[in-house]
Amino acid sequence: MTKHTQAGTGQMITARGSTKTFRSKGQTVEAVRAVDLSVAAGELVAFLGPNGAGKSTTLRMLTTLLPATSGEATVAGCDIRRDPAGVRRRIGYVGQGSSGGHTQRVRDELHAQGAFYGLGRRETRARAAELLDSLELGPFANRSVQSLSGGQKRRLDIALGLIHRPELLFLDEPSTGLDPHSRANLWEHIVELRRTTGTTIFLTTHYLDEADQLAERVMVMDHGRVIADDTAGALKESLAGDRITLGFAGRADASAAAARLGGELDPADPTRLVLTAADGERALPRHLRELAAAGLDVVTATHRPPTLDDVFLALTGRSLREESAGAGAAETPEPAAA
Repeated sequence: MTKHTQAGTGQMITARGSTKTFRSKGQTVEAVRAVDLSVAAGELVAFLGPNGAGKSTTLRMLTTLLPATSGEATVAGCDIRRDPAGVRRRIGYVGQGSSGGHTQRVRDELHAQGAFYGLGRRETRARAAELLDSLELGPFANRSVQSLSGGQKRRLDIALGLIHRPELLFLDEPSTGLDPHSRANLWEHIVELRRTTGTTIFLTTHYLDEADQLAERVMVMDHGRVIADDTAGALKESLAGDRITLGFAGRADASAAAARLGGELDPADPTRLVLTAADGERALPRHLRELAAAGLDVVTATHRPPTLDDVFLALTGRSLREESAGAGAAETPEPAAA
C-alpha cells in the first residue's frame, strides 16, 4: 500500500486495526478489515472506493454511529469507544440524506441545531446568521426547507454540521445528485469556509475530479481495506502514468505496433493501441519516430495525463468510475443490532 505520513501537526483522526463484521444470511461478512488511517489537523482528505468497499461503514464507525467490532480509533482527541459523546460534540457530520425538516424554516432549523449542541440563544442566533451569510442562504432564511433547491439544501446541511464550530467535518457524498453548477457552488463555499476556519475535512465522494482538485490527500478503499494513501499527484505518478493512444488504418498495423512498443489493443477498437508512459509528452514523439522507421503509419495520436480512475484501475483491475455508476451497486449492509 502506498503510504503518506503527515509531519509537524497534530492528528485529528487516528485508527488502528478498525474492523467491522456482521452476520448476513447466516454468514459472517467483513465490511471493514483492520483499517489503519491518520488524518492531520487542517487536512482535506478524500476517501474513495466503489459502493460496497466499506467507506460509509468506516465513516459511521469514526462518527460513533456504528460500533466497531475491533480495533481502536481516536477522533478529535476522543476515543470512539470510551467517549462517543465527546466525539459527537467535537465533529460535524453531513450524511447522504438531507438533514433539515421539510416543513421547518431554514433559520429555525439552524436555531434548533444550535440548541441541540447546548449553545446559548444569543450565540446560536449569531452563529446561524454568520452561516446563512457565508453560505448565501440569507435570502431563504424564512422559507421552508422543502422549498429549497438541491444545492441550497446541501448548503443548509453544511450549515447544520458547522453550527457548533466543529474541529472536524465529515462529508459523506456531499455533492451527489447535484447538477454541475450546484456542485461547483457548493465546493466554493466549503473551500472558503475551510480557508477561514481551518476545519479538518474528511469526505467520501464518487466524483474523482473533486478529489483530484480539492483534496490534499487521497485514500483508496476496496474490499474493506485501504489500499492506497497519498497525494493525488503522487498516486498518479507512481501507479498510473500518462496514457498514449495510437490509431492505425487496420488491426494488423496496430498489432505490429504493439509487438514493438508493448501496450494493449483497445477492446472497443482494435485498430487503436493504448500505452502508458511515465512522461507521455516525451515518449509520444519517440514512439512515432520508431514506428515510422518500421514502416507503420500512425493515423491518429493522443496523449493525456493520468486520472484517479487510472490509479484505481492499476490498483484493482477495475474502473472506479464504472463501479460507482453500476446500477446494482450498494454499500455493504449494516447489522440490525450492535
